[in-house]
Amino acid sequence: MNALLSNLESDLLQSARALGPELIRRGREIDETRHLPQDLADNLAALGFYRLVVPSDLGGLGVSPESFCNICETLAMANGSTAWCVFIGATSQYLFGALPERQLALMLQNPNVITSGVFADSGTACAETRNGVAGYLIEGHWRWGSGCRNAEWISGGVHEIDEKGERVADSWVSRVFFKPEEIEILDNWHVSGMRGSGSSDYVADRVWVPAERLSGNVEGTAQAERPIYRFPKFALLGIPIGAICLGMAKASLEEVISASKEKTPQGSRRPLALRPSLHIELARSEAALNAARSWFYESIRAGWQVAQTGPGSLEDRRNMRTATVHAVNTAISVIDQMYSVMGGSSVYETSCLQRHFRDVHVASQHMMVGEPVMELAGRVMLGLDEDALGL
Repeated sequence: MNALLSNLESDLLQSARALGPELIRRGREIDETRHLPQDLADNLAALGFYRLVVPSDLGGLGVSPESFCNICETLAMANGSTAWCVFIGATSQYLFGALPERQLALMLQNPNVITSGVFADSGTACAETRNGVAGYLIEGHWRWGSGCRNAEWISGGVHEIDEKGERVADSWVSRVFFKPEEIEILDNWHVSGMRGSGSSDYVADRVWVPAERLSGNVEGTAQAERPIYRFPKFALLGIPIGAICLGMAKASLEEVISASKEKTPQGSRRPLALRPSLHIELARSEAALNAARSWFYESIRAGWQVAQTGPGSLEDRRNMRTATVHAVNTAISVIDQMYSVMGGSSVYETSCLQRHFRDVHVASQHMMVGEPVMELAGRVMLGLDEDALGL
């Protein structure tokens, strides 16, 4: 079984590499469209990239978190927005483990179903029975809805309220799945970076859905003992961001190595590649990037190994979260430096540096890799927070 899984993961990684030339060629189209062209999204779905982490009997491919990140990293080398949509689509299908069977069967009528979603509980659910069917009236406004314009089902976090609008005591945060026509997708994704991710806001205005459209928590269900659901949830939601940023940084290094051999700076007779200062910057950047990448994947492998037999420790969670933030910050530093050393060449659309520069700075604004993560990790190190539920 392990050998088969390894072959599957190898094939998926090869498919991601094979997509690279097309993603590079269509980079401008992706940015100008401000979401993935549907044919590209459909191809990603057919390759299985939106169902990477879901167990096979729930319609997924069941790859490890490490392989998930390897695929995101590889796609991001060619186009960060594409990798970002895969990240969001795959982690929204992670919720399949908590969906009622009938709803899951409905969604899997299309085995290549594309999903998207926002994890934050920016909506409310009020119980309401209609025509004898138990359901909920949903209201909410979700931001950063990456991939929503390509999706067949769009999810959003909700918390339950009563008829007075007060939060129901002891109720869980749930995720509700909408059909696109049930909600309003706002045309507000006009941004500097990750332009092709289609991360528009969407709004539900008193949308009634049957109760089976809501996913609860995997804890306490038969799925809870699966390694993917033992693996720390917030780590799984954060590590693809680190992988995507690492991929863009690696591509930026490769771009400078290639382009510097062809560029002779104004006022100079020698190619940029012969400058000792560039040699130093390339070596330093590669060393920093490799070190960050090594710790990043080492922490993921350790967390996944623990998940085979039980839930991870607080230390496992802290390592993965801090390694992810460190990977993002290192990638920013490397990309900024590569953008700088190439001078004016970096600003042209013919150079991938301008896109990676824009994209990495937008990616770094995600709450899963923000400064509060490091603050909480530091509190854990000092013994000031023994639970750290946000890690």
